[in-house]
Amino acid sequence: MTRRYRCPTPEDTAAVGAAVGRAAEAGLVVLLQGDLGAGKTVFAKGVARGLGVPRWRYVTSPTFTIHNEYGGRLRLHHLDLYRLETPDEFEDLGFEGVLGGEGVCVLEWPDLFFGCLPPDRLRIRFRWDGADGRLLDADADGPVARRVLAAAGAPVRDDAREERE
Repeated sequence: MTRRYRCPTPEDTAAVGAAVGRAAEAGLVVLLQGDLGAGKTVFAKGVARGLGVPRWRYVTSPTFTIHNEYGGRLRLHHLDLYRLETPDEFEDLGFEGVLGGEGVCVLEWPDLFFGCLPPDRLRIRFRWDGADGRLLDADADGPVARRVLAAAGAPVRDDAREERE
């Protein structure tokens, strides 16, 4: 299953993330791919908001810590793999317990590690499209990812307004 989201503003990107967070089930793995500054962490903040993380605005990219956890309706594991260079490094850190587990796992920079990741995953590719801002191409592989993407639907504009207030 695939979907495309047009996100002219960061608030729109966060709204798509919030929709995914609201629809999330235990075991969801979300892979975020895109250039620096493309909106991956903004999307992760939206997922946190959708999961009911009380201080979702304080979600930050775990570039130096690699793994941050947040409590909400489901535990959010936010991983940033930018500093890792090999699949062996990833495996040595022991993340298999958070991938596809009882919470939701959002990974930034997963490209080198597809072989270490579960096949049931929601992949979001971020790219710029001129006047339309960001385009988010979502591909769901596996039953959990497909159910979540189907339930997430299109972003709700009220969420974007809430973000600005």
